[in-house]
Amino acid sequence: MITLAVETSCDETALAIYDSERGPIGDIILSQAKVHSPFGGVVPELSAREHTRNLLPLLDRLLKETGFDLRKVDFVSFTLTPGLIMSLTVGVSFAKAVAYLLRRPLVPVHHLEGHIYSVFLERPVEYPFLALVVSGGHTDLFLVEGFGKYTFLGGTLDDAAGESFDKVARLLGLGYPGGPEIDRLSKRGREAYKLPRPMMDDPSFNFSFSGLKTAVLELMRREKNFKVEDVARSFQEAVVEVLVEKTVRAVRETGVRRVVVVGGVSANSRLREAFKERSEEEKFEVFIPHPKLSTDNALMVAYAGVERFKRGITAPPNVNPEPNVPLQEFGKIWS
Repeated sequence: MITLAVETSCDETALAIYDSERGPIGDIILSQAKVHSPFGGVVPELSAREHTRNLLPLLDRLLKETGFDLRKVDFVSFTLTPGLIMSLTVGVSFAKAVAYLLRRPLVPVHHLEGHIYSVFLERPVEYPFLALVVSGGHTDLFLVEGFGKYTFLGGTLDDAAGESFDKVARLLGLGYPGGPEIDRLSKRGREAYKLPRPMMDDPSFNFSFSGLKTAVLELMRREKNFKVEDVARSFQEAVVEVLVEKTVRAVRETGVRRVVVVGGVSANSRLREAFKERSEEEKFEVFIPHPKLSTDNALMVAYAGVERFKRGITAPPNVNPEPNVPLQEFGKIWS
């Protein structure tokens, strides 16, 4: 079966054509980083406008590059939730229009579910496994016992990890998005400052990063001659240690020896390195997708869409986007 997938949850406009038998036929992603860079973060209205402007030209380009006949699509999959509501609305409306013209079913996908299954585009992971979804808008830890069988273990109580990267990058006068900039600078710096590890000793699997950002601000005010690369390295080490150690604790407590790390922040080189080190020490498997599949993309939506379509899950033509339906609840709604 073949699907056209649409992803517009935030500031990437992405389309993909995916065959459940042959794999990806084609995919395309248009980043809005340059549009939002002057503002140091995503401006929701601008994001929605860019999606509106670019979706149809991108579909035309995708079909020309692949030579694919759109009439061969069996269904249209799309991100329904979570995300910026205006951006989601543009993508859902586009998916509806294509499905209507082709007279094909609509298959809704949860954005976090897409991220979790981005790993499966490279190789399948045996159930059960733990999934750390860490991005600009999310830092969540799940126990995954099967497709659609998700148990929420914990998440951020304030800023997501990726959001904290962007905010600290802004404090340091770096560009947007902040994650890649801090990752790059950290390679030249040293952990000169011991920053707090928020909620490290808390027995829950929850996270908190807003206080860490404040600690960086206080450090910059206190240390007049700080090196930007040292602050970046110190901050990154703090975030990485919290993410890794909380996940390792979940491995120990659940007994599940497979860990999937996904989302935009999973592209961070230090996070990848730290998970590899700890997985070897603790004797568990870790799966992290290629950086291209870590960021928002439509191939992950396509894969999850295929799995939902196999189970007979479709959406009515009047389906509307939702800004924040929990993953564990989404599975109940659409099953």
